[in-house]
Parts: sequence; C-alpha cells; structure tokens
Amino acid sequence: MDWKTFQALLSGVNKYSTAFGRIWLSVVFVFRVMVYVVAAERVWGDEQKDFDCNTKQPGCSNVCYDHFFPISHIRLWALQLIFITCPSFMVVMHVAYRDDRERKHRAKHGENAKLYNNTGKKHGGLWWTYLISLFVKTAIEIAFLYILHHVYDSFYLPRLVKCEVSPCPNIVDCYIGHPTEKKVFTYFMVGASALCIVLNICEIIYLISKRIVRIANKINRRKNNLPYRLSTLKLEDKIRASAPNLSTPC
Repeated sequence: MDWKTFQALLSGVNKYSTAFGRIWLSVVFVFRVMVYVVAAERVWGDEQKDFDCNTKQPGCSNVCYDHFFPISHIRLWALQLIFITCPSFMVVMHVAYRDDRERKHRAKHGENAKLYNNTGKKHGGLWWTYLISLFVKTAIEIAFLYILHHVYDSFYLPRLVKCEVSPCPNIVDCYIGHPTEKKVFTYFMVGASALCIVLNICEIIYLISKRIVRIANKINRRKNNLPYRLSTLKLEDKIRASAPNLSTPC
C-alpha cells in the first residue's frame, strides 16, 4: 500500500474538520498508520513461517495456521485504516461539488454573484454529510473491533495452541512466533481504535450541540423581535386611523 498517496488524499480533509476531527486525523496517522508501517509490518512479517508445529505431517501446519489465524492482523488493520478514512472523502467530494456549483453560478451571473458565502462551511447539506461520515466511521471502527474480538478471542494471543484439525494425526502443539510482541501491538492498535471512536462520538455531540444552540439563538432572536414588530404595526394602524380620509368628497 502506498501510504504517502493515502496521506496526501486525507490532508485535504483536515481543513474542513473541527478540532476533534483534526485530533482524530493526527491519532490515525501518528498512532496507527506510522506504527503500522514502521513497526507492526516488521513484527508480523511472514507470520506463517514463524508458526511452528511439532509434526511433519504434510499440510498439518498450514491447516492449523488457517484455523487459528483465519484473518491476518496486519491485513485486517490495513483494511480497517482504508475503510475508516473513506467516509472523510464524502466531505471532500461535497465541497468539490459546491465549488463547481459556485464556479458555474459566477460564470452565469458575474464574478460578484455568490451562491455560498464559504463552500467549506458546514451548513445545510454539508453539515449532514459531515455528520453521516462520523456515524459511518464509528460504525466501521466498532465492526472491525468486533471482528478482531470474535476471531481472536478477546484480542489474546497465546504462546502455544493445540490443534487437532484434519489432516493432523493427533493433537499437535503449535507455537506462535513473537507472541508477547504481537500481543502488545494488538492491544495498542485496539486502544488507538477505541480512542478514535471516543473522538468521533465527541465530535458528533459537539456538532449536534452547536446546531441546537444556533437554532435556539435564532428562535430567541425572533421572539425578541416580535414585540418590536407588534408595536410598529400598532403605530402604523394609529397613523392610518388619525390620517384624514382623502378619498371622501367634500
């Protein structure tokens, strides 16, 4: 995977994000992508070669490895990183759509004509797109954590596993390479994923709270302007009533 291209694509998301979104992006790159590229890939390496079973039965080691490791940690994390960042591109595409509409509107009505005050400001449809992307990212994170928890029994990696899958002749002892190191990295990646979920939830609460406050302020402004409008209407009615009727013949 070309992580430099991946980083370049996501760098455009940062300018449309809130403070929580920027922290989330930093956590993804520093604590997940960097750890994945620099350390995790080397620790796992060719993990099937490090899976050693005390038997010479042809095919037994391969079958046992597939039984205990149906999905490789490293490939699962790579898929997770790709899937959790894809919803952020929804926001970038929505802003690009707004920019295109703004360009066409100015070409038609002149350079001073504006369709949006700021195409990157989270109002209207863009606010909903941003909020939906957060819900999707959170759901993907939870789904991958559940898959990892379900497949690997609470993220635990034992030093020794006992295999009795055919074509193994009997119960075979198989040893996992670097079990403690792999366990540490697994817990670290799970913790980083949990932190990203917390940041997503905080950002969802922040966006919804800010929207509620804005709507409440708008309602209060309307209520405050209502007495002034009523007094203005009453004053206009009094002026009309006191004014002479010019349409009546003398």
